[in-house]
Amino acid sequence: MSEALNTAAGDVLLSVEDLKVHFPIKRGVVVDRTVGYVYAVDGVDLAIRRGETYGLVGESGCGKSTLGRAILRLTEPTNGSVVFDGTDVAKLKGEALRTGRRRMQMIFQDPMSSLDPRQSVESILVEGMKAHGLDKDKESTRQRLRELLASVGLPESSLRKYPHEFSGGQRQRIGIARALAVEPDLIVADEPVSALDVSVQAQVVNLLEELQEKLGLTYLVIAHDLAVVRHISDRIGVMYLGSLVEEADADALYEEPLHPYTRALLSAIPVPDPVVEDSREQILLAGDLPSPANPPSGCRFHTRCPWKQESLCDSDRPVLREIGAGHRVACHFAEDIRDGKIDRHAVKAELVEADLGLNPDIEPPAAAAVAL
Repeated sequence: MSEALNTAAGDVLLSVEDLKVHFPIKRGVVVDRTVGYVYAVDGVDLAIRRGETYGLVGESGCGKSTLGRAILRLTEPTNGSVVFDGTDVAKLKGEALRTGRRRMQMIFQDPMSSLDPRQSVESILVEGMKAHGLDKDKESTRQRLRELLASVGLPESSLRKYPHEFSGGQRQRIGIARALAVEPDLIVADEPVSALDVSVQAQVVNLLEELQEKLGLTYLVIAHDLAVVRHISDRIGVMYLGSLVEEADADALYEEPLHPYTRALLSAIPVPDPVVEDSREQILLAGDLPSPANPPSGCRFHTRCPWKQESLCDSDRPVLREIGAGHRVACHFAEDIRDGKIDRHAVKAELVEADLGLNPDIEPPAAAAVAL
């Protein structure tokens, strides 16, 4: 295990090291040729302890969902290892992979599109149980289905209904019940409440916490709502353009964010006190998220960073290093920013011309950055 993870080996359920997912960009009429890659996930290290909730946050397009799918092998990783309870999932094939997936399940973002509209709730729940040999006899299966529905707050009459007959919150509960049906140890929840009404979000989040306490589950919760992540998570990882830029305990991250990107994210959370809202630090990031097909050289965030320096930032990619107990950050000047030795400055938005054939960590990009 990487020294950067700094977690007791016996306590770790999932360990991800140098995980990469690169999607080829192909062009051609008769013969497809690869002209570049989309670096969706580009070298991620993280560890999740048994029974904890790990929150993964970042803006849209940063690679959060791709990372979650790669951990479960729903998307094939390009490189790296995914060690789940001592077994490298990235190397499993065939029947070993199929049986291993019983212990790792996923709750999808859109509860409607992730449920088969032609299947009843009973059929949806029993399907996974049959695939993994948990459908032993009719009576025990029926009892198990009643327990699953009760655990997610749905009546037994729901078994005969179809997904379109439920509200969004109820459909998400069915998705949770489907994940629980095969008795998993790890659940990857990809934006589990983003498609729901605010009033329903709290119900689903509280349900996830109750199930975790009752069943001893381990969660990887992928979200962009920082308030939800803080409420449910023990530790939080912040992702930007395919890489982790900061990781810490939830309270420590919110009290003292060290990476400029994390500080910008937290400054965007509204405070329901007009006096505090007007006086607190607010960081508006210039420009858009760079293309993952042509990420900037050096620090991925330097094109938008209000604390960018002339040295290192645009040439050397920072590694995720520990600053304090369990607090890791990928920033060359994190300590100086924290101590106020570097002042924040205005940032001009940059337009980076796409060059689909190059990765700046491998060779210098041919495209030039043009200041607007």
